[in-house]
Amino acid sequence: MRWGIIYSPKSGVLRTHKRWEKIRKYLNEKGIAYDFVQSEGAGSEYRLGAMLANNGYKTIIIVGGDGALNSAISGALSAYPEAHNDIVFGVIPNGHGNDYAHFWDIDEEDPIKAVDVLIKGRERKVDVGCITSISPFSPTKEGELPSGDCASPSPWGRAGERFFLNCLNIGLAASIVNIKHKTYRFWGLSSLSYLSSFFLMLFHRMEHHARFTVNHETLEGSFMNICIGNSYGYGLTPNAVPYNGMLDVTTLSHPAISQLVAGMYMLVTGRLLSHRNVRPYRSRQKIRIEEIGNACISIDGQVLTDVQFPIEVSVRQEWLRFLIP
Repeated sequence: MRWGIIYSPKSGVLRTHKRWEKIRKYLNEKGIAYDFVQSEGAGSEYRLGAMLANNGYKTIIIVGGDGALNSAISGALSAYPEAHNDIVFGVIPNGHGNDYAHFWDIDEEDPIKAVDVLIKGRERKVDVGCITSISPFSPTKEGELPSGDCASPSPWGRAGERFFLNCLNIGLAASIVNIKHKTYRFWGLSSLSYLSSFFLMLFHRMEHHARFTVNHETLEGSFMNICIGNSYGYGLTPNAVPYNGMLDVTTLSHPAISQLVAGMYMLVTGRLLSHRNVRPYRSRQKIRIEEIGNACISIDGQVLTDVQFPIEVSVRQEWLRFLIP
């Protein structure tokens, strides 16, 4: 069984190809049969995932971060509807955000250990979050990437569906991702982009009006951030796991600058749910979002520019085949 490998270079890192050459050398030493393709930029992993699925590869490995992993899997699922049954996916972390790999304790620092995980081939069916448009849906033509000024385009599936492994963010977290993409073009360094993003967020609107339903309870008001997590969710849904058939929801509202700083500290230390302005929920039911004002939206670190409301967010339990340690 030949592997199909999608290599997504890590942006803003010197000598990034040296890491990939180390991976290639180890694969050859182990006698792994594989073909690889390299992404040309943000969003191209979607097209490459679709291409590999259409060409019959039953093992698709993504060398990249959360965004590349999401795009490649989404592309495969869009091109080949039975990909979730017939294809097993794996990841070698190689991005600025590797949250899904972290959840499974796949080593980010040593790519050789990550390759060993794939060679051992321990497979598990994992949950996948799904966003579905309720209204007649046609933000893009089939196979077309949406336009916009965000760095990571986010193609939708044929049925108006979009999948996520980590989380859906609405508000602050998504805005930080959006600003980071834009400032990265100026700074060229991820760390400076993140710092400038936090600073610039002080001049943005902090709250957005939203109305959504969780566990048959309708919540309406002003929210700073809403995170719906299938996994760790970059610390915003710290108790979410991708194998219990449930989605975790965290809302953050009524912030002050001092509370925002405290919230950032609690996020880093893993105690976000103890913040007095945070409300956690857990649901097996579909979560319906009626409106969110003009808040920014992201999934797995990619900004969405073409969402039509209302939408429903659900979980497909043990739906995707994935290689884990």
